[in-house]
Amino acid sequence: MTPNSQWDVLEDAAAVAREGARRVLAAAKRAIDERGLFRIVLAGGRTPQAMHRLLSEAAADWGRWHIYFGDERCLPADDNERNSRAAALVWLDRVPIPTENVHAIPAELGAEAAAAIYRPAVAAALPFDLVTLGMGEDGHTASLFPGQEHPAEELVHAVHQAPKPPPDRVSLGFDALSRARETLLLVTGASKRPAISAWREGERLPIARVGGGSPVQVLLDRDAAGDL
Repeated sequence: MTPNSQWDVLEDAAAVAREGARRVLAAAKRAIDERGLFRIVLAGGRTPQAMHRLLSEAAADWGRWHIYFGDERCLPADDNERNSRAAALVWLDRVPIPTENVHAIPAELGAEAAAAIYRPAVAAALPFDLVTLGMGEDGHTASLFPGQEHPAEELVHAVHQAPKPPPDRVSLGFDALSRARETLLLVTGASKRPAISAWREGERLPIARVGGGSPVQVLLDRDAAGDL
């Protein structure tokens, strides 16, 4: 299990979304009060979408937010399966975050080219104020999948042959995801329960490799937590 992790079991997925949104807004206020801006990495996939919708309805100092993405699919920029597009539709286009503060991964250029372009942007942003993550049924996070090589020295990886479509992706690496003042992981659904158990029993899943000096805050619904 990731050292220094904190586990909170909530009633259902809606409660996870509400608590996640509350913690994101609190982290933003702390960062802006202390450093004048807030750098957040967004998780992709379906689980964070409910939290993103709640954030779209919140009052915040949006002009000081800087948005980064944990991973992206190599699809056209306007494809609804893109993480950046999904976040824009439910949240980012609905609040006054300056366009230049949304740092999308240019994955439409191809995995290698996009990773090379995104690395300097990530390096300049470290340490992130908050990294938000999801977790797949196989224990993957971002686009870091079990059984694949992800060089520790690369802040941003070109990913090929991903086990779920599309096969070409771009992902922040373990080092970049771990260099954060705070880390927040959202996990919902009974299908995630085996991976949670394997992680807590010490299996070397990708999600278990994320985390630095700050605690990884894990929010689970009861379905995902099982007997936790």
